[in-house]
Amino acid sequence: MMSCQQATRLMSESRERPLQLKEKMALKTHLLICAGCRNFDTQISFLRQATRVFAKGKSDIDPMP
Repeated sequence: MMSCQQATRLMSESRERPLQLKEKMALKTHLLICAGCRNFDTQISFLRQATRVFAKGKSDIDPMP
């Protein structure tokens, strides 16, 4: 079973590189049972969107996708 530390690392890495099939499957399984990691994934997605919008000089981001 994947730990939350491993899951959050993979979520972060998935923004930089494609995950291998084994990694994707393990992460999806973990996310099915871990609400904390699902929240982390939502937050990291929001932060990525917010930084992109900020870099473009816009202020119309959706705080809750």
